[in-house]
Amino acid sequence: MTDSLDPRIRRADMEHAPSSSGLVQNEHWEPYAVFHQDKRGEQHVFVGIVHAPDPEMALVFAKEQFGRRKKTVSLWVVKSTDIYSFQHEDEDMFSTVPEKTYREASGYPVRKRINKYLDELKQFEKQKYLDIEENV
Repeated sequence: MTDSLDPRIRRADMEHAPSSSGLVQNEHWEPYAVFHQDKRGEQHVFVGIVHAPDPEMALVFAKEQFGRRKKTVSLWVVKSTDIYSFQHEDEDMFSTVPEKTYREASGYPVRKRINKYLDELKQFEKQKYLDIEENV
């Protein structure tokens, strides 16, 4: 094998790799979701999907695809089939139970009190201005 100037091939140590990739014709690789962290302590953010034969190769592909574009301190790869989510039909699961309105600020009638206070403040300012006008 000739020496390649491509640093990705040199890092992969292609000289010692098996000659066959192990991929059978018409075989489909599994999709892996990739999550990226750009600073320690911050959350991982979904950045895309790679297709790979196993998790180790998915991590290599994710590093080459998403890790070189911007600063990266961590990458996660997860089989897309291992990600579970609720269906849109189950959205009522997240709605607030009607008898627990005390948990929401809308359950408290403070707006009327705030408006009453603002009206009294305007009246006070208006009266203060009239008193100043009379003294001049």
